[in-house]
This record gives sequence, structure tokens and C-alpha cells, in this order.
Amino acid sequence: MFGALLVLVLAVVFAEVADGRIDAKALAMLGVLSAINAALRPLGAGTAGIETVFFVLVLAGRVYGPGFGFALGCTSLFTSALLTGGVGPWMPYQMFGCAWVGMFAGLLPAARGRAEIALLASYAAIAGYGFGFMLNLSFWPFSLDPGSSIAYQPGLPVEEQLQRYLVFFSVTSLGWDTGRAVTTAVLVAITGPAVLAAFRRAARRANFHATATFIAPPNPTDRPGGAGSLAQGEGD
Repeated sequence: MFGALLVLVLAVVFAEVADGRIDAKALAMLGVLSAINAALRPLGAGTAGIETVFFVLVLAGRVYGPGFGFALGCTSLFTSALLTGGVGPWMPYQMFGCAWVGMFAGLLPAARGRAEIALLASYAAIAGYGFGFMLNLSFWPFSLDPGSSIAYQPGLPVEEQLQRYLVFFSVTSLGWDTGRAVTTAVLVAITGPAVLAAFRRAARRANFHATATFIAPPNPTDRPGGAGSLAQGEGD
């Protein structure tokens, strides 16, 4: 799973580079933000579901695009896992979940001002619940007594399986995911205007998405006072 994820991340990055959406400067920004997220994660992880990395994923994905957000989600969780000793069978699933959080932030509709902050805060809350909802699927079929009323049962209709999982999600991780959703939405609402402005200023100065344009030098005869003007003056 982890090996396949690394190949996928490299494929996304190479595709973004090939299409001109990520260049060397954007890759440097990816490394910087991954390091920042790795440093932020120990500040909240493990405390009532509070997570301090998701708001950076949302805001960076919004500014730099879905491909950048996908790569940032993977690299942030990988780096933080190495720093905090959180390496385990859950890590690739966490990386996938965070990658989707950053990717979908880059696919949100256009908005500016307070409407954009409200949109991002709402998305952050939904993503906080969605991350836990998806992550539980990685162990739900294997972690419970098969005789339990909320355990996965092969062969049951989809509706009943979904009902069992929703009950499992509600009684096990809903409170934890609420902490993540609220924390992320509040951080986006408070820091969003300043962080978005900083990210966009960095993108403009680095000129991430610039395209090379070759312009032919002007013809000397077209310049004021050039050969054409001189000839015209002599004729007059």
C-alpha cells in the first residue's frame, strides 16, 4: 500500500511538472510547507481529535491547486510520522486521506473575500469529518467481533452494511472527528485571510505559473529617430 502510494505521488508530481503547473520553485514551497506541517502536527495530534495540520492543507491546496494539495497531504503526513514515531500500517491511509483533503480544496469553486473564507471554513469542517469517515474504513472490517451488530458482515446488502458502519462511526470516532472539524474550521476562519494573502504573494513573486514568451526585437526603422524617420525628414 505504501509503495503504491509513493509511486502515485511521484506520478502526480511529474504530471504537474510536465503540464507546467509545478516548477522548481513550487517544489521548494512544497518542501517548506511539508516541514511546517510536520512541526505543527505534534502541537495537537492526540488531544481530543484536535489537528493542526489540516488548515494548512486546505489553504495551500486552495492557492496552489489540486495537484500541489495532493502531494502536500502525502508528504506532510509522511514527514510528521517520521518525526513523531507514528509509522505504522495506518500511515498510508492517513497520507491518502490528507492528500484528498488538499486536492479537493484546490477544486473548490472560485470566490473571494468573506465568501471565500466561509467556503473554506465550511469545507474544512466537512473534510474533518470526511477524513475520519474514510480512515475508519481501513480497519473496520477487521477490528470487531464478527458477531457484533456493528461489525462488517460479508454478503449483507449495501444498505445494511452502511447502517452498521454509520453506527460504528457514531459510537467510536464521531466525537474525535468533531474536534478535528471544529479546530480546522476555526483555524481557517481566523488565519485564512492572512495565510491566503501570504501564499498568493509568494506565488506572484516566485511566478510559479509563468510561461516563456519570446518577443522579436523591434525593427530599428520603426523607432523614433531611426532610419525611416531620418529618410522622411530628409524628404521633407
